[in-house]
Amino acid sequence: MALFYPDDMELTRLLLILRNTYPGVHSNQIGFPGGKEEDWDNDMLATALRETHEEVGVAPNHIEVVCSLTKIYIPPSNFEVFPYLGLYQKKEEFIPQESEVESLLEVTLQDFMDDSKVISQKIRTSYSSTKIEVPAFKLNGYVVWGATAMMLSEIKELLKEVL
Repeated sequence: MALFYPDDMELTRLLLILRNTYPGVHSNQIGFPGGKEEDWDNDMLATALRETHEEVGVAPNHIEVVCSLTKIYIPPSNFEVFPYLGLYQKKEEFIPQESEVESLLEVTLQDFMDDSKVISQKIRTSYSSTKIEVPAFKLNGYVVWGATAMMLSEIKELLKEVL
């Protein structure tokens, strides 16, 4: 769930999370709240809303879902991601899930839309023994790459059409 919300100064922000370190391919990476579908989820939107609630404490009925984004297949984890864009009027503070979320990254819309934040970075991945060059975003001091960067690129293009 790509969640936009107003901060205390009424600036629009985008919420990202830094995942905890764990034995897995997405350990210690920046991403959106979200996760694996459970048997009781009615559909992918229900999964996104449930996971957002679990990982950052935002109740599903407090999110206005604007649209779905392009689904993305992630080879290292063999997952297909069904992303959504949502609005949250920030009625309550975020509550990071300690077992999965190391910290929250609250990115201003101004920083996100700044073209100088789109970079190219050499990184070592879980599936390559050498560093490879990848397109990325430099946000709040972190390099955001991979599927998250792809989703961010789509969101940025959508916002350019309406802003």
